[in-house]
Amino acid sequence: MKIKICGLNITRDVQLCIDLKVNFLGFIFYKKSPRNINLEEIKKLSNFNKKNSSFVAVTVDPTDKFIKENLLGNFEYIQLHGSEKTERVKEIKSMGFKVIKAIKVKEERDIDKYKEFNNADIILFDTPGMEKSLEFPKSLITKLPLGEKYALAGSVSEDNVQILNKLGVNFFDLSSSLENQLGYKDHVKIKKFISKINGLKN
Repeated sequence: MKIKICGLNITRDVQLCIDLKVNFLGFIFYKKSPRNINLEEIKKLSNFNKKNSSFVAVTVDPTDKFIKENLLGNFEYIQLHGSEKTERVKEIKSMGFKVIKAIKVKEERDIDKYKEFNNADIILFDTPGMEKSLEFPKSLITKLPLGEKYALAGSVSEDNVQILNKLGVNFFDLSSSLENQLGYKDHVKIKKFISKINGLKN
């Protein structure tokens, strides 16, 4: 089972997530987001021993200039939430990144869009709401492809992760459900969620 926690604050949250062995640590680069990262903060990432965790830059249609000036050398993964086509994924991978491509799912036919991105390293099935904490349609969860290449976002929480796992999901992406106020991660909630996941593994 794999876990990605998104919308992290570099100073407050990173060491905790590394210590808890969170697989993917996501940082938002989207100016409209309350979780947007100050570019000056990026240099602090080099202070951490990531161990087995990976750093992910979450972006919306990033330019080559932005990628090269801010992300190269600091992140192993770029998460793409924009209008990218498979050729753009190829270009970004050629810069030295692994790619997570987000697929926004509102109805069943949206799921098949993932087939266009067989060059992405991970596919993230998400709600259309870009940070609006919409719930992923329950009726569509069993329609998703299975395997650790495919992640699910959208109202994943300690309360429903066991049910989602029984439906075949084993890669979870969380953000707002681990916050006590908008943009601030609750470390108690993070610890409880990871404890729950560890219990499911046993």
